[in-house]
Formats: sequence, C-alpha cells, structure tokens
Amino acid sequence: MAVGKGEVEEIVKARTDKRDYRRIVLSNSLEVLLISDPDTDKCAASMDVRVGAFCDPVGLEGLAHFLEHMLFYASEKYPLEDSYKKYITEHGGSTNAFTAGEHANYYFDINADCFEEALDRFAQFFIKPLMSADATMREIKAVDSENKKNLLSDARRMDQLQKHLSHEGHSYHKFSTGNWDTLEVRPKAKGLDTRDELLKFYAENYSANLMHLVVYTKENLDKVQGLVEEKFREIRNTDRSGFRFPGQPCTSEHLEIIVKVVPIKQGHKLGIVWPITPEIRHYKEVPCRYLGHLIGDEGEGSLFYILKTLGWATSLFAGEGDSSLDFSFFKVVIELTDAGHEHMQDIVGLLFKYISLLQQSGVCKWIFDELSAICETKFHYQDKIRPIDYVVNIATNMELYPPKDWLVGSSLPSNFNPSTIQSVLNELSANNVRIFWESKKFENHTDKVEPWYETNYSIERITSSTIQQWMQSAPNENLHLPAPNVFIPTDLSLKNVHEQVKLPELLRRSPYSTLWYKPDTVFLTPKAYVKLDFNCPHAGDSPKAKVLNEIFTELIMDYLNEYAYYASVAGLYYGISHTDSGFQVTLVGYNHKLCILLKTIVEKIARFEVKPDRFAVIKEMVTKKYQNYKFQQPYQQAMCYCSLILVDHSWPWMESLEILPHLEADDLAKFVPLMLSRAFIECYISGNIERNEAESMVQHVEDILFKESNLVCQPLFPSQHLTNRVVKLEKGLGYFYGVEGLNPNDENSALVHYIQVHRDDFMLNVKLQLFALIAKQPAFHQLRSVEQLGYITALRQRNDSGIRGVQVMIQSTVKGPGQIDLRVEAFLKTFESKLYEMTSDEFKSNVNALIDIKLEKHKNLREESRFYWREIAAGTLKFDRRECEVAALKQLTQQELIDFFNEHIKVGAPRKKTLSVRVYGNKHSSDYKVENSEPVQPGSAKIDDIYSFRSSRPLYGSFKGSFGHVKS
Repeated sequence: MAVGKGEVEEIVKARTDKRDYRRIVLSNSLEVLLISDPDTDKCAASMDVRVGAFCDPVGLEGLAHFLEHMLFYASEKYPLEDSYKKYITEHGGSTNAFTAGEHANYYFDINADCFEEALDRFAQFFIKPLMSADATMREIKAVDSENKKNLLSDARRMDQLQKHLSHEGHSYHKFSTGNWDTLEVRPKAKGLDTRDELLKFYAENYSANLMHLVVYTKENLDKVQGLVEEKFREIRNTDRSGFRFPGQPCTSEHLEIIVKVVPIKQGHKLGIVWPITPEIRHYKEVPCRYLGHLIGDEGEGSLFYILKTLGWATSLFAGEGDSSLDFSFFKVVIELTDAGHEHMQDIVGLLFKYISLLQQSGVCKWIFDELSAICETKFHYQDKIRPIDYVVNIATNMELYPPKDWLVGSSLPSNFNPSTIQSVLNELSANNVRIFWESKKFENHTDKVEPWYETNYSIERITSSTIQQWMQSAPNENLHLPAPNVFIPTDLSLKNVHEQVKLPELLRRSPYSTLWYKPDTVFLTPKAYVKLDFNCPHAGDSPKAKVLNEIFTELIMDYLNEYAYYASVAGLYYGISHTDSGFQVTLVGYNHKLCILLKTIVEKIARFEVKPDRFAVIKEMVTKKYQNYKFQQPYQQAMCYCSLILVDHSWPWMESLEILPHLEADDLAKFVPLMLSRAFIECYISGNIERNEAESMVQHVEDILFKESNLVCQPLFPSQHLTNRVVKLEKGLGYFYGVEGLNPNDENSALVHYIQVHRDDFMLNVKLQLFALIAKQPAFHQLRSVEQLGYITALRQRNDSGIRGVQVMIQSTVKGPGQIDLRVEAFLKTFESKLYEMTSDEFKSNVNALIDIKLEKHKNLREESRFYWREIAAGTLKFDRRECEVAALKQLTQQELIDFFNEHIKVGAPRKKTLSVRVYGNKHSSDYKVENSEPVQPGSAKIDDIYSFRSSRPLYGSFKGSFGHVKS
C-alpha cells in the first residue's frame, strides 16, 4: 500500500507541461514519482540509490562502481545472464548506469507496449540480484578496461589530482573507478574475496529508504501506481541511515597553493578553485549561479573580454563544481594561450581584481532579477527531452530538494538575498584558494606523482600578500559589470499557422539559394531553427584551404563573441562551423530577436577582415587542436581512418598540421574573398516563423552577400555544385588497413570492422536496421561480457552520405586488432545459427520493435530539424522516410532477412564488402610488425596507401543534383 499521496505541496511544473505527476511512498519507504504522458512513445524508469563511491570500504576502491556493473547481469527471477539488456535492446530501448560520489543511478527506456515486463526485470536487481562468481571475475576485467581507457584523459587525471590533494580521511580523497589492483590483487593479498565483499556491501547498504524511483509511462497515474506497488514493494528496507560526508575536504595544507601539472595534451590551463558552502543549501538564492553569471561573463568589460583582448585566453568557465550536500567548490577554469601562460600571475591578479569589483559593487538586484527572468522563461518554455534523460534528472533531484521542487531543482532563482550571495563571495578569498596550472612546459620540472593516474605535479605555497602583489602589478584594465541583456525575449507569442504542414517544403529557389521551410505545428513553442549551409567550391579544394576555412569560421565566432554571447545567455544559441564544402551558420532558440542576430552574423561574414593579433591566437588554438589528435582514443583514430578511406575529397589532419606553421594573416586575407567569390546557400527554416518572414530572411541574406555594391559572392556555375561521393568497395573482398596508434604511450588497440551494404533504399535500409537491432546485444554480450575484449564494444549502423553499412567497433588491451577481427568473424558465424533458429514470433516481435522506434515522435524542434536537415545535407530529400520504411518493414519476411544476411553479412559471402581498420597500441606493436609482413590471404586486400587506394576505386553516385541538389 502506498502512503504519502497528497501529503505535500503540489509539484511545480512548467506552464507548457501537459504531463501528470504524483508522488507516492511505498510501505517499504521507497519514495516514487509517477509521470503520466499519454503522448509518449517510450516509457522509462530511473532508480537513484544514495550509495556512491564515497561509501567504498578502505582498501576496496571502486567497489560501489563495480556493484553498479554487476547488478545488471541477472536476478533470481530472471537468471539468464544479460537477458535484461537483451530484452531492453530487442524492444527498442536502451539501458545504462553511473556511479557518482554520493549516489548511483540505474535507468532504462523501452517501447511503451513492453514496459511492464521491463520494469519487472529492472525491479528484480534491487530485490534479489544474482552476482555469480564467474561474472564477478569477468566484470572486474571490464572495470579495469574502463579504467585503462581513462588513464590518458586529462579531465580524469585533473579530477583525481584535486581529490588526491585533500584530507586523506575524507571520502572525497578516494579513487572511485577501481581497477584490477584494487578489486582483485590487493583484496586477495589481504585474504578477502571480492565477491563476498560485494554481496556484503550490497546487503548492508542497498535499502529501499535510500532509494528514489521515477517512472515515466503512457498509462494513467492510478494504473502506474498499482504497477509500481506490485513490482517494487519487495525491495528490502533496513532503515539504513543515510550517508553524509561532513567537513570540507581541504585542510589548511591544501589551501594557498599553486599546483603545477604536466598534462597529456598540448595547451595551458588555469584552474582557480575555492572550497565553499554548497549552493544546494540556498537553491532559491543561487549564490553560485549569480557569481558564475558575472565572473563567467564574456561581454565587453568582463574578465574574459579583457583576457581575450590581451591575447591571453581562449575560453573561461566559472561556477560550482564537485558539489555535494556537505561540501562544494567554486571553480574558474581558463584556457590559456602561450602568451597567457607567461602571464599567469597577471591573470590571477585580474581575476581577484574582478572579485574585488564585485565586493565594491555590492550584490545588484537588477542583475539577480535579470538572471531570474532568463531562468523563468527557460523553465516554462523548456523543450521536451527524451524520457530516459528526464527520469535520470528528476531521480537525482529527489534526495536534494523537497518534492514540490523535484522538477525545478535550482533552476528558478526566486529569493533575492544579498547576504547569502555576499557570504559565498567572501569565500572566494586569497587565503582560501588553490590554483591548478597545467602545461607541457612543466615537463621534467615536477617532483611528485599522483598514484592512480601517475600524473606528474609539484606544489608551491602562496600567500594572500602574494596575490595582493599580483593584483597591483596586473594591467590596469577597465573591468566593469555587464550591461542589461538586450537579447532577452519579450514577445513569446505563437504565430498563426493556417495550414497543417507535415513535411518541409521547397518555399523559394533562386540562383543564389534554396529555402526549405516547415512551420511548427507540433511543439507550439516561441522558438525557431535556422540553418544556412554555404557551399563554396574553393573552401575544401586542398588541405591548406581546409585549414584556412577552419580559421575563418573560428575568427567569425571570435569577432561575434562579446556581442552574441548575450544571445546564448538569453536562450538564443548560434554556431558557425566549417564543413568539407564550405561552412554552416546555425541559430536555434527564441525567435523574437533571431533576425537581429542573423543579420549581424551575415554582415560579419560579408565585411570580414583579418585582425593579425586575433589570427595569431586562433592559429595557435587550431594548431594545438590538430596536435592533440594523436591523443584521441584509438577507436576514434580508427573511425577517422575509416572515413578517410571511404569519403572522397577528405583531407588528413596530418597535412593540415604540416601546413599550419607556415600560414600568415595575409594567406587568410587572400583566401576568404576567393572562397566567398562563388557560393550557393542551402537554407532550412522551421519553428515559430511565418512563410513571409522566412522568405524575407533569406532575401536579406542574399541582398547582403550577392547584391550590395561591394559584391561579396557570385552564384555558382552549374559545374561547381559540389557532391559528396563515397568509395565503392569490391564485392567478395575483405580490405584491411593497419597502422600504429598515434600515441606511443597508449597501450589500447582498436578495430573498426565495417561492412558496406548498399545505397539508400527503403527495403534494404530496413533489412540492415533489423539485422543491427537483432545483433546489437548478442555482439555486446559475446565480445564484451563473455570474451572481455574491451570496455568499448559496439555494433551499430553507419551512413556515409546515403551509403549504408554496419560496423563493429572494439577497443582493447587484451588482444591486438588482427586477433579481434577474427573474434568478430567468429561471432558472425555463431550469430548466423541464431538467425536461422529465430521463431516467427521472435521475428515479428523484432519487426514491431523497429516499427515502434521509427514511429517515435520527435521530442522538440531541434530534434525534428536535425532529422530533416540530414535529408537535405545528404541530398536524399526523403522527408517521409520513416513512414516509407515502416511500410517496407510490414512487407518484410523472415526469409528475406536471412537472404539479406547471407548475401551481405555472412562470413565468406561472395557479394560481401568489408573494410577492417586496425590501430595497434604499444602493447601490440609486435603484432603490427608480424601482421604487416605476413602474405595477404586469398579474399583479402591490404591497403598500403589510403590515397592511392581511394583514387583507384569507383565511387557511388551522389544524391545531390546539380542545382542546389533539387532534382527537377
């Protein structure tokens, strides 16, 4: 029997939110939020357990994280290993979990008609899980593989270093991931059995009164309440007292320090950190949000604006981080240029000068009111998101906030309390600070090593008087508070749309552009989505052009920043990004002032001038980005090589890196007019915008670029319209390309095993999609769970400009890529029999699951727009794709699926086309030498040189036509 219904204030929800909510408390003290959404296609659930990594027993680091891995294996009621994940995947869903310091969260989503059984399987993990000895040993290896994947991540390394430099007796100090050493070697040396400790940890800590459940369903609240009471009432309640971690982790020895750190990647970063009072205690007053809003401001007169003007910084973040109920930190993180690195003391001095300015100015009510107004509009006009994300967000809120604020959290500042904000501001003092300074320049100049990630660092003491000196010697710049935000929308009305337009229509076509338009008749929010895709033949005709184009788009963003930053703060987001064939301008958010921002952006493009000082900063930033490609995860490197092999006219980043040192501002000044001299703009406009508005927006863009007296662009010649072409692999051949990993210190290897199948076709698409749906979980189970090849293991579809295929991606320290390739083929051989043994009911169930996935409605305007833009970008223009593919699925027979598998996927099939990209980590460098020198087997073909191979192969036809790829 549930208790607690109606005992609390009504749950605050957005004005536009049509869903129903109910809080209940089960007889075992499990607190639950029920959500009814009759419009949803997916149902979801999230269980948040207030037992996290801070609860790890001493000497068993990572045990809470390990438990999170183990819980999903099996239960007494459903003992077949991995059957839960199999059920979820085969019915259109997904599932995952994570462990944080104070809690762990488990969640899933699934097609609505399969929710009840999925919820029952989910509940059993918290009632009677099975954690077998065999699975325990395998999953310790998975945790170890996950940790090895993270060892060269600068973010992980810095996070652990900050924990390391805290009081050893505080839970914050712990290493939370776990590895083979902490979960197998050390416990065994102490005579401990890890599985026994795991079961003990679960039994002692997992109690219903420490859990919060959110359930999102189509059903009415009464029905879902009955379902939840039935499924979850058997969770044991031991009335375990909640875990708290009082006291600040940092003692005096951990404050007033500068920590010099050697990162993995190129670049310099400054992290200024203060332990503070957690904002959760004052979530209506939001002191950290108020201070982060000002210290993180990027407009004229802000700290970042000054640092950028001086050429010292490329980004700045300010706000609360690593927060808990009992302690928290306020962080300012600044990405430095080479020049900025040489001015660290000035930068810290300027930061403290800005904090001093805030002290002198006092807490400003108008700033709080403006922030409150922005937050209120954002909350009440928030986009609907995926149910799986929504339930996780709310479940993590339930312990932190009273029930009426579970949906709101701290997103609605409402109490202006200057003393609360002032109190946290006072904590941002010189005697309470710790500074983390990252740079490769500290290599061989450090004397300490962090034990878990082996990060090299050194510590120096600083005093308040030192920082005072830095403030006095810092440049005397005009720091000041921001002006009122002119981009805050005041007109949130909805436009009249008389016709029910279901699909985008070609509204306008000229020699300069095409305009695809779709008014919003579904989401009914005061928002719009605008995409301008500039097709410029000179933008990508060489590696040099590619990198100059990238610098150009970065500079436009740079020039706009202090003006357009306020648009993003007010909920109008923009981006300018380079593409292989030009560049794109994207705007999404409130439509009220969108036209003003678009006009400013296009005028910046039309009147572009190279500022040599900013060119130097952006060139340095882009250079570091390319230098850091070698530190990508090996599976990411394999994906890059795969694209380089398959996509015609793609340029390798190594060549761009070779060109960069020789580029000067004058090169860009000559390039941009050439790039813009011939252009065609593909436009997509959707949302709360009327037809005539959309047309006039595009007309205005054309007027600025193509028709003003100082002509910027001319239309393309018919022969200049670019197409995207993909290499056609040879039938019956297995190509392979092997290369050593770019980072000699990375022991991980990776394989991308790609099977190319067909050019976009509805029936072939659904056969491929159905195969991928059926094979996804068995592949994960066999290659990851059973064989433990690596933590990163996935089978998924691939689509290159309408050329469809499937790929298996695995990253491993256990086996080299050549051996992994054999394991993938072995899996495909065993899977073949499963396909033959599938019953007709199982086949129908899988078909229905895929139909449900395809008919899932878009959640918001951005999601819908991206779906339609993909059709425009590829040139396929099949806006009714989902309905057409569902129709094809309904015609598909089981024998046709088997025939498809036998023709395109089956090992040894005469028409099969495969490409294996193998990246060898340092652990398998000997494999690389051996496999590289072995004779090529019959049916295989080795790729020695990517560009020779690419130029020797035929290409698939492009879907793009010759006139704005609209085929007459």
